Amino acid sequence: MENTHEIKPGQSIELLKELHILTPDGKMNQDSRRKLKQVYHLYQFIEPLLREIQNDHTDVRLVDHGAGKSYLGFILYDLFFKSLNDASHIYGIETRDDLVKKSEALAEKLDFQRMSFLNLSVAESIESDRLPERIDIVTALHACNTATDDAIHFGLKKGAKFMVLVPCCQAEVASVLKKNKGRTLAKNALTEIWRHPLHTREFGSQVTNVLRCLQLEAHGYQVNVTELVGWEHSMKNELIIASYKNLPRGRPAERLNEVMSTLGLEEMRERFFV
Repeated sequence: MENTHEIKPGQSIELLKELHILTPDGKMNQDSRRKLKQVYHLYQFIEPLLREIQNDHTDVRLVDHGAGKSYLGFILYDLFFKSLNDASHIYGIETRDDLVKKSEALAEKLDFQRMSFLNLSVAESIESDRLPERIDIVTALHACNTATDDAIHFGLKKGAKFMVLVPCCQAEVASVLKKNKGRTLAKNALTEIWRHPLHTREFGSQVTNVLRCLQLEAHGYQVNVTELVGWEHSMKNELIIASYKNLPRGRPAERLNEVMSTLGLEEMRERFFV
């Protein structure tokens, strides 16, 4: 049975076959259907942001951090960037050289000329001269541990109007909470929230994203946090969308410092800088 009714108009069938979302004969299994649903769901959030950038200027520049096989980048290019007659560009940042080479080959095969793939870590990309000074939108899907924070730092340095983040594997805050647990347990009853190791991990993940949101707000961004529908099989389905609005920074900056002081996370001020 054909499943083309689930595919967006204008979507390249050849691309979906190359990404193994469709079989060579154009069919779709349950796993690939879920994968396509996930990417399309995320596209629904990103497309209005791209159009808002276009209202401000031409030549939309998007950087996808921790790109992996670049499912998101290719779908975005095929549905949105492909039809543009300007210098709009997608940059995929990925540390695994084999995936970078495969993405480069696929972009060439499909004649997606305004896609580039760079073998860099997120942290390295912040200072790399291989990327333009201005970036309009930053995406980071499941960039592990501190890579999400590096993507935020990248977006701040590049003056990104929008950041779209799906955080993953946040272990650093949990490790600091664990290290300081004994010192804070006696003086603060709230420490009971993360006294047990499982709670330390889960609470650490929650606090990490709260600090990220406060950091973004402290740089003038409006932040919306929602859940990615269709990602229920994954525990990491939190979606953070930050839009630069030049909002007042004082209150969120105070809150950020207050939360870190209350939880004994002062040593992490450099990561969640204001």
